[in-house]
Amino acid sequence: MQSLNLLTQQSAITLILLLSFLFIFLGIFYSNKYKGINNYLVANRSIGTFSLTTSLVASALGAWILFGPASAATWGGIGAVIGYALGTAFPLFILIYLGEKLRKKYSKRKTLIEIVRIRFGKKLFKLILFLSVFYMTIFLIAELTAISILIKYISGTDLWITALIVIASSLSYTLHGGLRASIFTDNIQFIIIGLLLLIGFSYLIQFNSNEFNFEYIKLNKPNLLDARYLPNFTAGLTFFIAVAATNLFHQGNWQRVYAARDNKVLKKSLVISFLIIIPIVFLMGFSGLVAVSSDSEVISDLAFFSLLLKEQTLFLSIIIIILGISLTISSIDTLINATSSLIIVDGNNLLNIKRDYFKLSKYIIMFLSIISFYIASQGLSILYLFLLADLFCCAAVLTIFVSFYNNSINEKSAYISIITGLFVGLLFFPSPDFSKSILIGILFPVEFFPPFMAQSLLFLSFILSTLIPMTTWKIK
Repeated sequence: MQSLNLLTQQSAITLILLLSFLFIFLGIFYSNKYKGINNYLVANRSIGTFSLTTSLVASALGAWILFGPASAATWGGIGAVIGYALGTAFPLFILIYLGEKLRKKYSKRKTLIEIVRIRFGKKLFKLILFLSVFYMTIFLIAELTAISILIKYISGTDLWITALIVIASSLSYTLHGGLRASIFTDNIQFIIIGLLLLIGFSYLIQFNSNEFNFEYIKLNKPNLLDARYLPNFTAGLTFFIAVAATNLFHQGNWQRVYAARDNKVLKKSLVISFLIIIPIVFLMGFSGLVAVSSDSEVISDLAFFSLLLKEQTLFLSIIIIILGISLTISSIDTLINATSSLIIVDGNNLLNIKRDYFKLSKYIIMFLSIISFYIASQGLSILYLFLLADLFCCAAVLTIFVSFYNNSINEKSAYISIITGLFVGLLFFPSPDFSKSILIGILFPVEFFPPFMAQSLLFLSFILSTLIPMTTWKIK
């Protein structure tokens, strides 16, 4: 990827360091006032509406929003934009009802995995624990990769430098202060992100005032708005299912459910967060529609930046770097603390050895962070691995969450349903070049199947892995 060199490497690194040190200072200084394991895991269940809302939004909106929605829109059309926006926000809507139910039924618990163990038993618990940690590790890698590529694109800074500063700063205050530190810095990051997004969107529309509308897209790329354009449907539903399913297994969300002071605070915060997230992700996706309508050869991952940085101004470059770092650290500290909480709460049930699991969690997080740093430093595309993590979550999402309302789904039934959904999903899951799957193209020639199936492997994989488990349930 060619660098714009709008900033020198030294200037970019200095800016990243200053912002990172600010969050380190705020996180450590604030959390020093709140000691104890309950503060570390669930902030002593005392968080009010403003802090919970800002934390939910800041944690949900990582650096991925600068790349993913716009990129998906360039080929998936308006369907992908709507699917991405609703998929990101929909889990918060579900948590309004499910969160209140689990807070009441399992009032002393701290993690979703802990509830799964109590509800089903240790066999299924281990599978869901692996699924959650795998997903959050991929998310961590994705965030580090995204911000490293962004800084390199603007200033030419080596990927490993950005990745190292961001992961080191996030670890330093999150492992010290836990959820208290994460939520407090989220409050600050939310304000920064909100202000910079408003500035960014105003310039985006100003620079592209004649193009930033549906009429322009309809004139130049009518298929992206056409209801008969198949990807508008399949991409939209695929992104909605994938993003919604994975976010429901995000332990960071469940920590915040239990951190709320009461159910009234939880409900209000989730509703406000839902309403904030949808327009932000939608506008990011819409920029992709405009970008590809202006230039059909645009690099999809850079669609948003091709519009915002078309004037290549120093001011906007600084804005983008501050926005990107704030978005990344706000999501990474959530991932670090969420993974740590799983190990602290249920490490003994997994390993069954006498250890200080609070200390052990820090070693494991450091190990996962080193792996994430190494992969992010390579600049590799992790989209395929991310999609695989999404598939695992899709296979489990209905079985796990419906089971909280349907007692007939026992551990054996749940395990079978999840494995069945995963097996069927993997049969259709596309190869890295998206041209074939195990069933279509390997076991049987592509010609044996209708063109729709061969062209919609990812969609079929996700929809089947999500719905097939229902066929194994024994409903009373």
